[in-house]
Amino acid sequence: MTEIKFPARIVTRFVETLSAELGHDTLAAVLEKSGLPEEWTQPAHFSALDDSQTAQAYSRLQSALRIYYGRGARGILLRIGAGLWNHLLNDSAFGLKAQAVFLHGLPKSLRRKPALELLARFLSAVPGDVTVHNLDLDLLLVDQSSPATLGQSDDTPICFVTLGLIRECLYWADGKEHDIEERACRAMGARQCEFKITIGG
Repeated sequence: MTEIKFPARIVTRFVETLSAELGHDTLAAVLEKSGLPEEWTQPAHFSALDDSQTAQAYSRLQSALRIYYGRGARGILLRIGAGLWNHLLNDSAFGLKAQAVFLHGLPKSLRRKPALELLARFLSAVPGDVTVHNLDLDLLLVDQSSPATLGQSDDTPICFVTLGLIRECLYWADGKEHDIEERACRAMGARQCEFKITIGG
């Protein structure tokens, strides 16, 4: 099996956003209860790791939050995903920033797919990890690596951070709320995680 990778810079931003959302002391308590290292409260810790190590940390952090907060974890992780979007935009290379500016010059109805393709490029440690497809009138974002599911098993989809990122990305693109559903999840045994964005209807 191919080793799952995830960009260390995103995990660094994830922990920054997580700490801002929960507060440093609460994050430390979550880590302690889950037996995770105290230094994981420090975003800078992750910048020294390789992309395979950060993928594992990304998954274990989200698992710790789901255990600690139960059903309340979904809302927290969705907000963190939404908060991450602007960090990814601000941190992006010049070429991607130029692409974002160009995208906003398009008619709103034509912005959705290019915006999701931009998000896919941000999230891909390896080109092609995350792809965007037309699904009749709707759109489908497919995450083949899905680091949030690494070592995880659940009866329901768990990729709430990705869901929050998609939601905020699309809102940034056209100013509208969209119906987004994770219809397949690797944590449930699927081959890849699939997010359906309803446009038509």
